[in-house]
Amino acid sequence: MNKFMTLSLSLLVVFICSAQDMKKFNLYKPEENAATELDKVVQQASKEGKNVFVQIGGNWCVWCARYYEYVNKDPQLDSIMKADYVVYHLNYSKENLNKEIMAKLGYPQRFGFPVFVILDDKGNRLHTQNSAYLEQDEGYDKQRVTDFLTTWNPKALDPAQYKNF
Repeated sequence: MNKFMTLSLSLLVVFICSAQDMKKFNLYKPEENAATELDKVVQQASKEGKNVFVQIGGNWCVWCARYYEYVNKDPQLDSIMKADYVVYHLNYSKENLNKEIMAKLGYPQRFGFPVFVILDDKGNRLHTQNSAYLEQDEGYDKQRVTDFLTTWNPKALDPAQYKNF
């Protein structure tokens, strides 16, 4: 009985924490024309010499909220994101599955949510990242997230970086 009560209490705490995370999370826009908005983001990245970081998920996704909060609250990660990427939050929900964009991006929803897609400044897909590989416990691992972000930034993909290899 004691183990059952401990498990039940643990599940209740996780549920309450998840519900609190989601009360203030409203980042995704199901009604938005994602193709038009993504084109704008790609144009901005081109002007700024950055790559595009597409975070796919929905306002229903607790891990999407956790990632967003984690990266934005950490000064180092926030700095990397601002320096190297233009970010777009692509909605995937029962209201709007954005099927055409998902097909164009190689069906990233197969990895679960959130899923991250890195585009170059011309809109070409460079990488799709299963976010589960960046997780640790009930959050994210800073070193894994840092490695991911720096591995796919414009500098890392610049051929001039490798002329001596």
